[in-house]
Amino acid sequence: MHQSRERLKIATIVGNRPQFIKSSTITREILGRKDSNFDEIYIHTGQHYDANMSDIFFKELNIPTPKYNLDINGGSNSQQLSRMVKHIESSLIKEKPDACLLYGDTNSTLAGAITAKNLSIPVIHVEAGLRSNNIDMQEEVNRLITDRLSSFLFCPNVESIENLKKENILKNVFDVGDVMYDSFVYFSNLFKEKEKKKSNQKYIFSTIHRKENTNNVVFLKNIFDALELVATEIQVIMPLHPRTKKYLQDNQISISNITIIEPQSYISTLNLVSNSEMVVTDSGGLQKEAFFAKKTCVTLRKETEWRDTLINNCNTLCYPDNKDSIVESIRSSYSNLSHENFFGDYFGNGRASKKIIDILLKLL
Repeated sequence: MHQSRERLKIATIVGNRPQFIKSSTITREILGRKDSNFDEIYIHTGQHYDANMSDIFFKELNIPTPKYNLDINGGSNSQQLSRMVKHIESSLIKEKPDACLLYGDTNSTLAGAITAKNLSIPVIHVEAGLRSNNIDMQEEVNRLITDRLSSFLFCPNVESIENLKKENILKNVFDVGDVMYDSFVYFSNLFKEKEKKKSNQKYIFSTIHRKENTNNVVFLKNIFDALELVATEIQVIMPLHPRTKKYLQDNQISISNITIIEPQSYISTLNLVSNSEMVVTDSGGLQKEAFFAKKTCVTLRKETEWRDTLINNCNTLCYPDNKDSIVESIRSSYSNLSHENFFGDYFGNGRASKKIIDILLKLL
């Protein structure tokens, strides 16, 4: 499949906003180095729900316009995966890359891994080794299979290395730190200059989007009833995800106290998190961004793949099966606001992308 060439061609496969953010750190490292010898092409599966928001992210993060935009979204997981595999395969056969670079745990990640492996193209997995130990989560299935198919596994923390050891995945496994922390360090310096806090009003920043919560009417009602109550005590600001909005309307769950805003760009989100009192979310990425910004967080899930954030109650897990427990968790976390609780080099030193490129230059 591969051809001998002076420069290495990397096919980066992305499909949603967190992957755009993660990939921007590697792309920035490649473009900033004269010795990288990498040519990178982007294959965008189109998995993200809003093409306009995708365009904003590519522009804001200074990511090259994707050479391929497959526009694959909607349908069941199986339908989505089969369509992705078919179209990714066509792109890879045409491009003949030396390796495929994948991020995280989406259907785009799994489809890229399956396709590349079938074509004997080495798979590079950034954010390898994460485990929630909940096999009912599609993301967990995607992680397990992608790691098994990967040739190079770049782990964000020590725990992910240990997870892979338990699964007897030992070859080409590297603890490099978290590329999301790289991104936070880089962009937080920018938004401090560009984005100013608009008021001194205290607020909680919240996002709700996971299918486990939006598709379960009991959980959805518990979450929004709790947030509506909390919002009578302190402002709650929420960019409303289209899926969440649809299920709120379908189930006639009204909002009167929560401050709803439009979906935000990455830098605006960082700004909102950094200026908030605390965060309430069901997002994997936002848990970390709250931790990076030294903001306490309540995560409305039974488990998290980012267990390092749980130290000193910096992040609190709350299963949304009871409205009162959600309110109590938020109130308790709010009373626990302290920068002193956040310590430790759990996610690296902001140089993960450099380490990844250094290793790939040696091994590829």
